[in-house]
Amino acid sequence: MRKSMLTIGSMALMGILCTGIAASTAWAEEEKPTADLSVSALSKYVWRGFELSKDSIVLQPSMTVGYKGFGFNLWGNLDTDLHDSFGGDDQDSSSWTETDMTISYDASCSFADYGVGYIYYGLDGLEDTQEVYVSATLKTLLSPSLAIYRDFSNLPGWYLTLGVSHSFAINEKLNLDLGAQVSYLYSDDDSSYSEMTKDANGDWVATGDAYRDFHDGRLSASMSFPVGEYFSVTPEIYYSFPLSSEAQDLLESTSVNGEDSDFVYGGVTLSMSF
Repeated sequence: MRKSMLTIGSMALMGILCTGIAASTAWAEEEKPTADLSVSALSKYVWRGFELSKDSIVLQPSMTVGYKGFGFNLWGNLDTDLHDSFGGDDQDSSSWTETDMTISYDASCSFADYGVGYIYYGLDGLEDTQEVYVSATLKTLLSPSLAIYRDFSNLPGWYLTLGVSHSFAINEKLNLDLGAQVSYLYSDDDSSYSEMTKDANGDWVATGDAYRDFHDGRLSASMSFPVGEYFSVTPEIYYSFPLSSEAQDLLESTSVNGEDSDFVYGGVTLSMSF
């Protein structure tokens, strides 16, 4: 990737050093930090309703370390057959398209879990961007959750999500996890996201108005199968769809063929936690 990778690399090194210090302290206090490693193989990469891959398997490795509520995560996306519509020198071949870094703090009280965080998006072929967020999940029926993201860099605006989820016990070890989420996207101006329409020739063009509307919805289902003490295998499936006509226009205009706004995709995640 471009120079953004140097930035991510230096920030990652700082995170690892901090983790090392935290780990040393943890051992001294006889408390251990946590670590989670995973890799997902999915039929499509969809982010906030936007189609970011086409007709290829994407591999998404993730590494998270945590200690006393603080967390550091590195996440990436490898497109095994990058479609030429996404451009770049690596089109029609395996290509690493994104590296994200998240620093977070999570805690809980008697009635809710809550957290704050910072995300750096390192994007190949596009300008990198940055977000901060806050989130909260109530400890009650369906675990209602709210998350608020603020992009303060390349795509200034707000992204809000409301979600519910529930786990159905299949047996002592297996649960079927179901979730649903809706969102609202508020762009500061049309340079971030613009409303889209078709011209007389049927081509998508920007109207020049900032996009501000109910955006994407997502339904999910997964089941995690434990393998030994540390490993698990999780099949998962998702359905992503627009929540408004303006959202449908924007999502269609940014899809590979200019016609798709809802997507069914899924795959499997292999995880190791200790």
